Amino acid sequence: MRVEAEIRDLVEALTPVDELAARHRAECLAWLAGTDDIFRREKPRTPSPHLVAYFLLHDAADGSVLLVDHRKAGLWLPSGGHVEPGEHPAETVRREVVEELGVPAVFSPRFGERPAFLTVTDTVGAPEERHTDVSLWFVLSGSRDQKLIPDPGEFRGVRWWTPQEVAADPSRCEPHLGRMLARLAA
Repeated sequence: MRVEAEIRDLVEALTPVDELAARHRAECLAWLAGTDDIFRREKPRTPSPHLVAYFLLHDAADGSVLLVDHRKAGLWLPSGGHVEPGEHPAETVRREVVEELGVPAVFSPRFGERPAFLTVTDTVGAPEERHTDVSLWFVLSGSRDQKLIPDPGEFRGVRWWTPQEVAADPSRCEPHLGRMLARLAA
């Protein structure tokens, strides 16, 4: 099976948690049916939209998640990256967690190597760099006390956030993060 068909199957299997999630899922499925190129070919935005794999390191002990202060986006985001041509998004997660945080991927038993969430988001930044990311969100098991080696070229910092901290200041974070945290808590 071609990786594009596997990605479509992952998206079809997602159960929307709210109206926006249903809309994003429908947009994504229409996009997948209407294009033959879902992978970024040229930085920063060709083609637009293109596929991204986010991952949240999640500490089940207190519900906290690790976020990165992303230099380009100017927001606290989940780690992740662009899915390379022909790459399965779970492989992207395995590659990116080592590159960005210096640890191996340990997929959450609850979701396994399947995404827990999907978003379709217009990026921020300089007009010539703006584009649409179709992001599959994966959940990795993590712990506040695990040793990380963050990539200083991409991040100003990293820190663990509780759901309450995200809710108290959502404007500093990825716009859909609160919805994803609700998904984790469900």
